[in-house]
Amino acid sequence: MHTVLGLGFRERVCEEALCVELASIGVEFERQKRIEVMYRGTKVGKAVMDLVVGGRLIVELKAVDAIHPVHLAKAISYLRALGEALGLLLNFQVARMKDGIKREVWSR
Repeated sequence: MHTVLGLGFRERVCEEALCVELASIGVEFERQKRIEVMYRGTKVGKAVMDLVVGGRLIVELKAVDAIHPVHLAKAISYLRALGEALGLLLNFQVARMKDGIKREVWSR
C-alpha cells in the first residue's frame, strides 16, 4: 500500500488505503474505535483510536516528518485505556515503510 501511494498524503488517506488493504486480505479491524477513558472508576472522557486490528492490536497512524515522544505517549495511553499490551505506530511519511514502524509495548 505504501509503495503504491507514495509520500505526501494525509493520515486520513493512508488510513482509508490501509483499511482497503486489510479488508482485501480478510483481516478483522475496527476503524476510529471510540473508548471511554476512566479515572479511579469514573468516566472522564472519550478517546478515538485510529485502528484496532483483531480486537487487540492498537494501530496509531501518522503522516509526519518525525515521530515525537508525544506520539509514543499517546499510543501508550491508548494501550493502557484499552487494557492491551501491544500497539504499532505507523508513520507513512517515510521513504521506506519499514523505517516508519514503531512497536509499542505496555506492561501492567
